[in-house]
Order: sequence, then structure tokens, then C-alpha cells
Amino acid sequence: MMKHYILNLNPTAKHEWDRCILRDPLTAKRPDIAKLIAEAVGADTGSYLVSVNIEVQVLEQAAVPQAEQLSLSFPEVSVQSQPQLREAA
Repeated sequence: MMKHYILNLNPTAKHEWDRCILRDPLTAKRPDIAKLIAEAVGADTGSYLVSVNIEVQVLEQAAVPQAEQLSLSFPEVSVQSQPQLREAA
């Protein structure tokens, strides 16, 4: 069974669970590895001793932009104050 996932590594993430994230490329859901193994074994009730081989091959790496590249510059906008309107009673 061949599956493809997107792995995001961020060692500086605020929360530990956000430091290493594995997601399905189409649904963005996190895979349930135990469920995938159960599907491969079959539907018969019982306990199984299984061997799982995980082969990792990097297909593509997306570069993370540097902090300097993320800074956006917006032109200054002059806002003129409008005279306040009073509500008639």
C-alpha cells in the first residue's frame, strides 16, 4: 500500500504537537496510522503481530520564506477627518 503525505516540521512551534505534523495532501486530515494498518490486515477480529515498514522518500521540499521576506510594506494613507454629524432627536 503506497500513501503520500505532507510532513510539516517546525521545531520552533509554540505547542509540541505543532512541531511535527503529517497530513493527507488532499483532505489535510492527519492520518490514523492504526486504522491504515487495520485496513491492511483485514476485518477479522483478533490480535495480530504485525511488521510495518515505513520507507520515506522526499518528493519535494517547499522552502520556508525568511522573516525579512514576510514583511509587507503598505503605502501611507492620509485619512481626512469628516465633520461629525449630529443625530436629530
